[in-house]
Amino acid sequence: MMIRFRPLMGFTLLIVPLFVILVGLGIWQVERMHWKLGLIAEMTRNMHGAPIAIDQALAAGVSAAQYRHVSLTGHFLNAEESYVFATGPHGVPIYHVLTPLVTDDGRTFLIDRGIVPPALRGASARPKGELTGEQRVTGVLRTPDPPGPFTPAPDLARKIWYARDLRGIATAQHLRLASAVVIEADATPNPGGWPRGGQTLVNLPNDHLQYALTWFLLAAALLFVYFTYHRARGRLTLGAARDGSP
Repeated sequence: MMIRFRPLMGFTLLIVPLFVILVGLGIWQVERMHWKLGLIAEMTRNMHGAPIAIDQALAAGVSAAQYRHVSLTGHFLNAEESYVFATGPHGVPIYHVLTPLVTDDGRTFLIDRGIVPPALRGASARPKGELTGEQRVTGVLRTPDPPGPFTPAPDLARKIWYARDLRGIATAQHLRLASAVVIEADATPNPGGWPRGGQTLVNLPNDHLQYALTWFLLAAALLFVYFTYHRARGRLTLGAARDGSP
């Protein structure tokens, strides 16, 4: 079988860069897939590890300590708590209660104590849950994403926020945080049942394989169009070899 191929220069110069781009995007998605798998494995490992002291977590580096269970002791500044609006199951509105905790050595950390329904947002509606005296908190260390360009402005009068804007909350409440992290309290019940901790979710989608296959299939389809176009114009022909060659 003998193949004769006479490529059209202009068409080829158009198709080759497109093909390279599509293949490159597919390879990039494969690399992203492996990165995401490593990240998920690290998050799962951290989530299932035994709690460590907050100082040990910070010494390891905030990035490495993401999703680690940490423990610390101190007293809550209940008068300085803030509320972050969110939606719960079935779109029901809820608020995360963020309360500063001051350790014995004077450092301040922001604790996400858990969620409350709108009716219990104010501290006066759940007085039993306003813990006083020295408290030991165990929770998951997180570095929240900053507010996006479409995040609504906070309601400073009612201390309601629409993202866990640590810098903004610290400024509004005149706090000096020891680190730009938030500790999401575990599910240990609070007196009166609220706030309800244990709200940490590990839900990191990994759709990169699907995206990679899409780019590779588009690259294959482009090649099919390229060679079909040439064959339709007689520039790609298949025929028997001459001189008795197979």
